[in-house]
Amino acid sequence: MKRYLKNIVELNDNPKSRFFAYFIQILIFVSIVSFSFETVPDLEPKTRSLLRGIEIVCVIVFTLEYLLRIYVADKKTKFIFSFFGIIDFLAILPFYLALGVDLRSLRALRFLRLFRMLKLMRYNRAIKHFTRALVMAKEEIFLFLFVTLILIYFSAVGIYYFENKAQPEHFSSVFDSLWWAIITLTTVGYGDVYPITVGGRIFTFFILMIGLGIVAIPTGIISSALTKSVDKKEED
Repeated sequence: MKRYLKNIVELNDNPKSRFFAYFIQILIFVSIVSFSFETVPDLEPKTRSLLRGIEIVCVIVFTLEYLLRIYVADKKTKFIFSFFGIIDFLAILPFYLALGVDLRSLRALRFLRLFRMLKLMRYNRAIKHFTRALVMAKEEIFLFLFVTLILIYFSAVGIYYFENKAQPEHFSSVFDSLWWAIITLTTVGYGDVYPITVGGRIFTFFILMIGLGIVAIPTGIISSALTKSVDKKEED
């Protein structure tokens, strides 16, 4: 019995397993759409009752799936504390915590329901390739993040010395300048804080040039890792 359920619950190349995977994915999408409709103001009571019923059905199925995965797991504790085990648990947790309470008043719990989207990572091959690529390139990504943090701090210090006297309300400290550094290095440029001194503008020019490179670097890292991931999968 356990082996039979394991062949269904886990992603194996058989019709029942594929049906189970598609069924769970459809429920995830239904749950996400239902969650989105719940945010619409002034919904009729009948509509809210319908959405509540959909949520209950989805949670029951997700709970049964979670319990089944624990049952068929060879190492139950390892599964429970694994990435997908935690995601499966967080996907149903808000419902049980909010029993007897209006979920609309518990915004933090409602937000946790979005973890159901991460359940799709288990079934989608493209997402699996992307996840594997992130793991393969984790050292390069950590190095990139470390260098980026250094550049953000350097930018904040630099603009602080250029603009502090001219705009003390916006650049009163290095910590206040960090906001400008982040939106400038990421080339977002909201325009709410900007330099007005000649030195500050010249400094901003160089930071923007560096920011263009920062935006492009992770794309190259992940693209290379994705290519290696796909090639490795084909070899296997």
